This record gives sequence, C-alpha cells and structure tokens, in this order.
Amino acid sequence: MTGLTELASLDATAQAELVRRREVTPLELLEAAIARVEKVNPAINAVVFKMYDQARAAARATLPAGPLSGVPFLVKDFLAEYAGVPFTEGTAYLGKYIPTEDSELVRRYKRAGLVFLGKTNTPELAVGPTTEPRLFGPTRNPWDTGRTAGGSSGGAAAAVAAGMVPMAHGNDAGGSIRVPAACCGVFGLKPTRARVPLGPHYGDLISGLVAEHALTRSVRDSAALLDAVSGPELGDPYWAPPPARPFAAEIAAPAGKLRIAFSTRTITGAEISPHCVDAVEDAARLCAHLGHEVVEAMPRIDAERFFLAFTSVLAAGFTWAIDDWTRRLGRAPTEDLFEPFVWAFTGRGRQFTAPQYLLAVQDLQRISRTVARFFADHDVWLTPMLGEPPVPLGTFAYQSGTDPFELRRKMARFTPFSYFANATGQPAMAVPTYWTPEGLPVGNQYIGRFGDEATLFRLASQIEAERPWARRHPPVWAG
Repeated sequence: MTGLTELASLDATAQAELVRRREVTPLELLEAAIARVEKVNPAINAVVFKMYDQARAAARATLPAGPLSGVPFLVKDFLAEYAGVPFTEGTAYLGKYIPTEDSELVRRYKRAGLVFLGKTNTPELAVGPTTEPRLFGPTRNPWDTGRTAGGSSGGAAAAVAAGMVPMAHGNDAGGSIRVPAACCGVFGLKPTRARVPLGPHYGDLISGLVAEHALTRSVRDSAALLDAVSGPELGDPYWAPPPARPFAAEIAAPAGKLRIAFSTRTITGAEISPHCVDAVEDAARLCAHLGHEVVEAMPRIDAERFFLAFTSVLAAGFTWAIDDWTRRLGRAPTEDLFEPFVWAFTGRGRQFTAPQYLLAVQDLQRISRTVARFFADHDVWLTPMLGEPPVPLGTFAYQSGTDPFELRRKMARFTPFSYFANATGQPAMAVPTYWTPEGLPVGNQYIGRFGDEATLFRLASQIEAERPWARRHPPVWAG
C-alpha cells in the first residue's frame, strides 16, 4: 500500500485512480485519512464532527462506481445536511438537531463515490471572513496557527492545506470558498449561480448570492467534482447555462489568448497591502508570460451603493436564515443562543422592509449589468483576493453595542473584491501562486464571464503547470 506521506500528497483524482487499479482499497485510503486528521486536527481545529463509523461502513460496502470512488472527503457544517449526523451551522441555536434526509448535494457526492469522514468548522451561520465560532472555537491557519484560516469555509481550507484530505466541501455567499482558499494556499472555485443545486430545502439562497462547491489542492479535482455534482434538480427556480463539454476536459485544453484585466486598488480607490499588490502584479506578469493580453482595468461602479446594497441583502438573508430555522425547529430564537455580532447583524436585517430589500436587490442587479458590460471586452478579471495577508485571530472581534455594519466594512477591507462574483453570479476562483517573505499565502482572484467556468479551468490549469503550488506544505502538515 502507498504510505501515509505519499497519500497525503496525492490529489483526489490520483487517489481514485489507485482505487480503480486496485492498488489500494477505499478502507485503506480512509484509515490513512483518519490517521492524518488525528495527527494534525488538534493543532488547527478544522474538523468538528468525526464520522468515522459511518465512513468505515461505507468504505467496506460496495461504493458507487463514480469518478471519485473511495476518496475520503469532508463536508462543511453548513447547508449540506447529512442524514443522521449532527448539524449546527456553527450556532448553539440548532441544539441537537439531526437531519433525517440528505441534501441533494450530499446525495450527488455519495453517487460520485466519496467517503465522508467528518464535518468542518464554520463561523456561526457562516457569517464573516474568519472561522472563529463560539460553539467550537477557532480554526487555525496551518501556515501560522496564530492567524485566520479565512471564512466561512475556513475548516475546509485548513483541512485541505494541512493534508487531511485532498478536497473538502465549501459554500460561498461573499467569498466563503475563495477567501479561505487564499488564506490557506489552496485552490477554490465559486461556480456560476445555480450551477450546483441547493435542494431539497432551498431553491436559491439570498437572491442568488450563495453557491456550493469545494476547496481542492489541484485544479483537475475541482473540475472533476463540479462535473459530478452540477446540473439542475427538478423544481429549481432557474439553472446555469450547461457547459459545452465536461469541465474535466478543459484541464488539458489550450486556453487560447485571453484578454485579462487586472486591478491593484479596490473600487473605493483604497490601497491594499504591498504583499497583495505584489501578488496581483506577479500574477499579471505570469499571465502575460503565458501568452495572454494583460491590461490594467476595472469596471466603474458606485462603491458605496454596492457595499450598502450587498450588506443589506446579506443582513436580511441571514435574518431569514434564523426565521427559517425557527419554523423548522418550532422554537423561538433568543439572544443568549447567538454570538453578539450575529445577533446584532441579523437585528439590522429585521429593520429592512420588503420594499427596501427589493431596492437593494435592484441596485445589485444594476451593478451586475455594468460588470457584464466590462466582460464584453475582457475574458477574465484578475484582482486581489485579500486586502492583506491572513490576519491574526481575533481581528474581527465585535464590540457589543456598536454598529455591525462598521465591522462589515472592516471585513470588506480584508476581502475587497470577494463580493462581486456573488452579486453578479459569475464564476470566480482563488489561485495560490504567491507567498509573503514570512511564508503566508496570498491568493489572487480570477473572475470569468457568467456561465464560463471552462475558461477559468483552462487558465488555472496553465498557471498550475507553471507554478505547481501543491508541492508547498505548511508547517502543520499531516504527511
């Protein structure tokens, strides 16, 4: 059997191939992954529920002959419900809730042959760009355990970065896949709106801001997994344009000569960390080296209107989330069951009338049209993913009694470009090609046209071949 160290360095595609060739069994892959979780999770707190018994039973049984059959996998403790396993969304309010049915996404993961061995940490209700819930404690960055792993899929990103598993589920309402990917030095793609279904409980979420996918160490794993789970579910309110061919086929395809715009300043004109500027400029030079046309440009929009509209829709959306759970659980929420920031932020959400909410949605849709016109002349928009390298834990601590929107402004300065793709529904990816002199990853963001993950996968595959980031391991490494 391949050794523990070697398995930790293999991506999911390679592990699945070992299973297909019968060089390793799913149970052997699983036991190696469990050993890796046990080795490093105490240092980073990425996995908050262990599903070892269910995983061993699944690995011993006959798994579906899916594209990733036998590969160990972690699911984020948010949105994706797994029947029979505790589900908290990072909040004490859900108490001892245990789902009685799988989410559609979990069903599709199972059909792909994945073996679930645990659930990853998330901030309360997935609110914020750092994973520090009161319920489970903070997830620590494997590159520096005093710093954030990002949020809200911080547990997933840290687990993949530390070598526990090659890929892990995440979701994204304002950067929650891409921000932790950038913080932890892994690949993270947010697909086009409605590419991945949200059933059975939801049609869309927060006027289409939320998307489901994963964090991976390789680009090909992201493409293979998206192939396995994408496509509409019966009854979905709308769906993404179908791809011309499988996403996995894009990995070896030529990217052609793309017109790539890049930005080193935020839409407000505010400066960002020199490290993040260096990261984008380095990526722009790399793209030019790969044969693409690279120009400095960005859409012109009203930054303040965008921030207020997006934050208002987000606040109302998370308030709805509490009301949704109130209806499902049959008990009223009380302040003592929530963290002060979440309670205050959703309190602001309750202040919006239905017309005010729809006005904010209208503003986002108008801005989306402006951004779409920008993409008539550009294939890809390259931006910083972070405004500064991963910040120390506790940076976004909330002071009770203050305006929660002001803390959101601080969070937005840390993630200055992450919200665009959620507002517009476009696919966007965080690509880890830059580390600071201190050894902290600083990923860049690439946004594609609506429905065009294919171009992003082709470009990412080019970049990965030129800068193979998976060879870099953090100080906290399971191999």
